[in-house]
Amino acid sequence: MKTTVAANDKAVAKKGDAEKWLGAYRRMTAIRAFEEQVNDLYTRAIMPGLAHLYIGEEAVAVGICDALTKEDYITSTHRGHGHCLAKGASPDRMFAELLGKEAGYCKGKGGSMHIADPSTGNLGANAIVAGSAGIATGAAFSAKQLKTGSVAVCFFGEGALGQGVLYEVMNLAAIWKLPAIYVCENNMYNEYTHFSEVTAGDILTRAEGFGVKGVRVDGQDVRAVNATTEELVARARKGDGPSFLLCDTYRYRGHHVGDMNREYRTKQEEGLWLTERDPIKVLTDWMVAQKLTDAAQLASIEKEVRAEIEKAAKFALDTPYPKPEEVDQDVYA
Repeated sequence: MKTTVAANDKAVAKKGDAEKWLGAYRRMTAIRAFEEQVNDLYTRAIMPGLAHLYIGEEAVAVGICDALTKEDYITSTHRGHGHCLAKGASPDRMFAELLGKEAGYCKGKGGSMHIADPSTGNLGANAIVAGSAGIATGAAFSAKQLKTGSVAVCFFGEGALGQGVLYEVMNLAAIWKLPAIYVCENNMYNEYTHFSEVTAGDILTRAEGFGVKGVRVDGQDVRAVNATTEELVARARKGDGPSFLLCDTYRYRGHHVGDMNREYRTKQEEGLWLTERDPIKVLTDWMVAQKLTDAAQLASIEKEVRAEIEKAAKFALDTPYPKPEEVDQDVYA
């Protein structure tokens, strides 16, 4: 079963919509500000290693995580800062982790691609493509066995469609009717290659082959993502089994912070997504049209959020590194 979902731009706002969507705007703006700060730290040679920025994809993380509870699980990817923040992580501890500081979520030993926050249901980012698919499926299995009512969401990029483990766990999830949602964030490029050059056929038919419900959604529209996810979460909680959510989205920056020229795609293409498909603009344009907010309120929220992110970055810069004698503690590989 396959359907395509987009939000209705002419939909009339309901009571409570202002609070809900201004909250989503705040979280999306926080993710973008966080990632811009990460890029600044990297280009100034303050942050060690690389980071994969989530700028342009904010509507996916926020739309999905806003449909989850604290008790629900997520697993993430190498491009995972947005997922982590949307699920409730604190920016100061995230910055500390990126900078290798003791106050970080993994005491500075996980870095950008291995942040985990079990207290919010985040079972961790994973630098291995499709590496967290088994973890999410295992979490869904435990939720069903223990009858907790929790749902497990597995985020992955379209590059993971070339990894066999994804199909192995989807097969098990379908057979056992696990409360799992497999979220494919198709940002169009597997590192430096357009996905159409390496991904055969219709992506959703891969899920259909296992009898898994497949839905395609506009990943730049947080309202569409959220509404679709709420339906899939309710379905999973009822015991109707796993689903596959394909989100069409776009990363505005390079594959990682060092990929600056992006010669593998055109400036015209980038410009189109930046000007017409920016997820923050899509949301704010609708809110303004519905008279849920105005430019002054949005500017005030953005200013407040950016100040919070700058404060969080300063905390991480000022906090100490782990003690040298702890170098072999909490390390398992």
